[in-house]
Amino acid sequence: MPVAKPHHLIYGTLVDFLNGEELTDTDDERIRQSLSRMMVEEKGYPRESLLPRLKIETLFARCFVASTIELTVVVREKRMMIIRYGPGSLVSRERSAIAAARVLFPDYLIPLAVVTNGEDAELLDTRTGKILGYGLHSIPDYPTALQLLDQLEFLAPLESRKKERELRILNAFDVERCCF
Repeated sequence: MPVAKPHHLIYGTLVDFLNGEELTDTDDERIRQSLSRMMVEEKGYPRESLLPRLKIETLFARCFVASTIELTVVVREKRMMIIRYGPGSLVSRERSAIAAARVLFPDYLIPLAVVTNGEDAELLDTRTGKILGYGLHSIPDYPTALQLLDQLEFLAPLESRKKERELRILNAFDVERCCF
């Protein structure tokens, strides 16, 4: 039986910019670290306002998926935005980012989501699914996030059927098929 070749080049390890954790050094992880650095050094977020690598685990049709949320942005103790990274097209990642923002936190729906490939980005309204901005510059900086906080709607959690639908969407979009 042939053994599948890994699709990620591994360069060793690196140290996480936000919390000092040792991580596997891959091209994708380098981009994730660059995003964290941008949020702190360019956008002005305090390191402690960025929660890295939160997970949502789903199991549907015998398919287990662990979806990673690269960054969850917390401003004044409110989870207001998630950032999801993936190489390639952004449009193919919009719906799973919206689903993740709708189910990640049990107390309310996170109102904003960002999808990025490290070079481009889209800022999404997770209530409507509409694109609010294009480009990395559309990600609100910390002073803007403070102002936005009072304008954002933190909707109540989804009822169980709607939550299951969002989890199914996340499961279907985030299953990693390239390794089989």
